Amino acid sequence: MSSVFRTGAIATMGDGPVSRLRVYPRPTFAELYDAHFTFVWRSARRLGTPEPNLDDVVQEIFMVAFRRQDEFEGRSSVKTWLYGIVFNVVRAHRRELAKKHPQVIDGERRADPELLVDETDGPQEQASKREAARFIDRFLDRLEDDLRAAFVLAEMEQLTAPEIAAVVGVPLNTVYSRLRLARIAFTRAIARHRAGDARRTP
Repeated sequence: MSSVFRTGAIATMGDGPVSRLRVYPRPTFAELYDAHFTFVWRSARRLGTPEPNLDDVVQEIFMVAFRRQDEFEGRSSVKTWLYGIVFNVVRAHRRELAKKHPQVIDGERRADPELLVDETDGPQEQASKREAARFIDRFLDRLEDDLRAAFVLAEMEQLTAPEIAAVVGVPLNTVYSRLRLARIAFTRAIARHRAGDARRTP
């Protein structure tokens, strides 16, 4: 069997019909850093990196990416490949913190960076964004790490279930199960939040 490389695809020649697989170009490390720094920072934060450790964790993620850049074969998007590194580095960091300083993990509260207020927002929109950020923080804090990762990857980063399975290294059915449990938990959290609002409304 031989392989014929074409622009943006690999055509595999065999006895059967030609199959084409998309090949993603390998960026330079500078391109990777410039294009994905915000994504890495946001993802590390959402996956539970405590604020005081965030800069160190992001730096470690890019150090790992630099060492492993030759491993990128273009079979997945750069974002998906990089997310796998983010996930593993953050998970290892949180496990280490949980052993040495569990109070850091338990007491951490993160504001989702995409829900932070903007100077152009009006007072009502600012208040709504702050409340939404606090709600997401509380919800993510209460999820088990595996469920949080599945929820963040699917609902916030818009990865598909097969992509999530590749990132976290679990069977596809496990991803579906975790997503189902996380979404049930999210629905219940919303219901509790609305019930609380109803009780506070005169």
